[in-house]
Amino acid sequence: MKTRYYIFSAALLSMMGLGLTSCDNEEFLDVDQYDNIAINAMFESDANAKKGLNGVYDMCFPNDSYDGDWGFKPNLFTGCHPTIDTQATGWDKDWNSQNWNASSSELLNGWKHVYAGICRANDYLEALANSENVSSDVKNKLTGEGRAVRGFFYHWLATTFGRVPMLATGENYSNTPQKARAETYTEMWDFIIEDFKAASELLDWQPMDGQYGRATKGMALAFLGDCYMWKAYRLTDGANGQQTDAAQAQQLYQQAATCFKQILDSNVYHLNESFTTLWDPASAWGPEAIWVEQLDEGNNWGKWDNLTSKLMLKWYTACPDNGGWGSLYLSWEWYSSYEKGDKRRAGSCYTGAVPQIDPNNPAYDPQYEGWYEPAVYGVNPYLQEVLGKGIESSQTRQFHFFNGEWAPAIWSSKMWRTASADYKSWGDGHWSPTPIYWKRLPNVMLDYAECCFRLGQDTEGWKQINTLRNRAFGKLEDGKEQALTDKYLPYYNQFADWVGREDGSTANGGLFLKTRTEYPIPFGSNGAEVADAQTYYTALKAAKGFDSPVWKVAVNEERRKEFNCEWSLRPDMQKSGYMADHVAHNYPKRDIDQSGENAPIRNIPWTVRTYDYNDMKMDMPIPQDEILKNPLCDQNPAYRQ
Repeated sequence: MKTRYYIFSAALLSMMGLGLTSCDNEEFLDVDQYDNIAINAMFESDANAKKGLNGVYDMCFPNDSYDGDWGFKPNLFTGCHPTIDTQATGWDKDWNSQNWNASSSELLNGWKHVYAGICRANDYLEALANSENVSSDVKNKLTGEGRAVRGFFYHWLATTFGRVPMLATGENYSNTPQKARAETYTEMWDFIIEDFKAASELLDWQPMDGQYGRATKGMALAFLGDCYMWKAYRLTDGANGQQTDAAQAQQLYQQAATCFKQILDSNVYHLNESFTTLWDPASAWGPEAIWVEQLDEGNNWGKWDNLTSKLMLKWYTACPDNGGWGSLYLSWEWYSSYEKGDKRRAGSCYTGAVPQIDPNNPAYDPQYEGWYEPAVYGVNPYLQEVLGKGIESSQTRQFHFFNGEWAPAIWSSKMWRTASADYKSWGDGHWSPTPIYWKRLPNVMLDYAECCFRLGQDTEGWKQINTLRNRAFGKLEDGKEQALTDKYLPYYNQFADWVGREDGSTANGGLFLKTRTEYPIPFGSNGAEVADAQTYYTALKAAKGFDSPVWKVAVNEERRKEFNCEWSLRPDMQKSGYMADHVAHNYPKRDIDQSGENAPIRNIPWTVRTYDYNDMKMDMPIPQDEILKNPLCDQNPAYRQ
C-alpha cells in the first residue's frame, strides 16, 4: 500500500465518493470547495498526475468519512472471524456464529469505504485517459496503478459479498446512482481480471520512482492469479456458484499457476529468514511483502489527528488487563494446531498465565506433550509485559471468562507488539508501526501449491509447502542468528530506554530489561525436526477425519498457521472449498452449558459451537442501506426473507 508521499490538495478527488452507498438525494452534491481546482490542473504535468493518484491510494487507509477502522473492521471480521480461529466478545461475537446480517454496521462501512475508492479510481482513470499533457510512459504506469488499486477494491467486495454492482471507468454514484449487481460471477470476475491483467502488463516489478507501496507487477499478478482461482471456484463447487464447468475451471487454475510462477521465478521476492520478525519495524517493506499497508511508518509518531494512528490496533488486540479492549481473541483449537518446533505460534500470539491449565497435560495440546513455552506463556515477550500485570485476581488469569463472557486467553502478537497498550499509551507512547499484509510471498506459494495439486503436479505442490515449513521451524535462521539479532534487537532496546522503566522494574507488570542481548524469541531452529508435509498431513487427516483430500488439508491447515489475523484467511479457505470441512472437524458442534462464571466450560479448553454451519452465508449480505437506496440491487440468497 502507499504511504502518503505527497499532501493531496485537489478538492475534486477529496469529494469523490462522498455520500456513498448509492445515493440519489441532492445532498450528495453539497460539497464545500467543489470548484476551487479544475480537474485539468491535475493532469498538466507528470508530477501533478502522480500526486493526483494519491486521492485513490488514500482510500487504502482508514478514513473518518467512511470507516475509521478500515484495516481492522470490517476486514478482520469478514476475513478471519468466520473461520472461528479468531474470536470476539460482546456484539462482535456474532461474527463467530454466522449471526451477521444486512444491518451489520461493519459491512455497510466497508461497502461505503470501498465504493468511495472505486469512484475515485473511475474518475481519475477517465480524466487521465483524456489528458494530453502527461507523457505516455507515465500515463501507462499511472493507468496500471489506478486499475490495480481499483481491482484491489473490487477484489475485497467480490470475496466478501459475492456478486456486486460493477461501476466502470467514468461511472460513480453521482452519475450512476442505481446499478444492478453483475448478472453472473463470470461477468464480475472477468471485469476484475481485466483490471489486474492490464496492470500486470503496464507495471514494472519495482515501484515507480522507488516509492515502496505503489502497485507493482508482482502485486497485480498475485491478485490476478487469486481472481482466476475465485472464478474457477464459482464455476464448480462454490457456494452460490452459477454452473458446473470443470474443464474451464482447470484452464483457470492453469492461468493462475502461470501468474504465480512468474512471481516465484522473478527473484524479486524471497522469504524473510524469520517469520517472527515480519511485524517488526525493521521488517517494513521486507523481501516477502507484495502488497502491504504500513501504518505509522518510519518516525511518523502517532497523533490523534493522524488517521493512520487512529487505527488503534494495539488497543483492539491487546490483553484487556494490559489496556486492551478485548476485540480479538485467538482460539485454543488454532493454538493447538501447531507441531512442536513450529515458531509461527510463538511469533503470532501470547497466552494468559492461566492457572487452570496444567502445561504438562497433553489433553490441552494434543499435537505433542509438554507445550509450555516460557517466552510466550503469560507474557508479551516483545514488550516484556506480564499479561494481567501478574495480579492474582485478574480475569486474564481465568481460562475462558472475561467481562461476563467466555473468551480464550490468547492475543495476537502481529498487531500488539511494538507499543504498550497500557504504559504511556494515552500520552506520548502512541507510536505503533504496524504492517497490514494483504499479499505476501507465502500467499503466492500456497495458492501456487493448490493450483499444482489441482493440475496433477503434486511434487511441485508439496515442494512449496515444505519450503514454507522449513522457514516456520527456523531452518532459514540457522547460521544467521547473530546477523538477525543485530538487525532486529536494537529497536526493542531503544523502546525499553524510551519507555523509561528503570533497572528492569516490574512496575505495571512490566519487566523491561534495559539491555537485552537476545531477540525476544531467540533465533535458530534449535535442532527441531520438520516432518515431511505429505506424511504429516496424511496422519492428521486420518486422526481428525477430514473429508477433503490430503493436499487440501495441507494447504489450508498451513494457511491457518501462516495467516491467522491476516485478512486473507477466510477468503483463501473459502475459494479452496475447505471452510465446511474445517468448521466441522476443527470446531465440532458441542452442547455445553456456557452460563455463569462457574459453568462447565470453565475447565474445557475448546470453543463451543452451537450453530449449524451454512456455506451459503460465507457470501456476506448486501448492506440493507444499499438495497433501500439502489432498488436494482438484490440480496444474496442466504439472507432473503
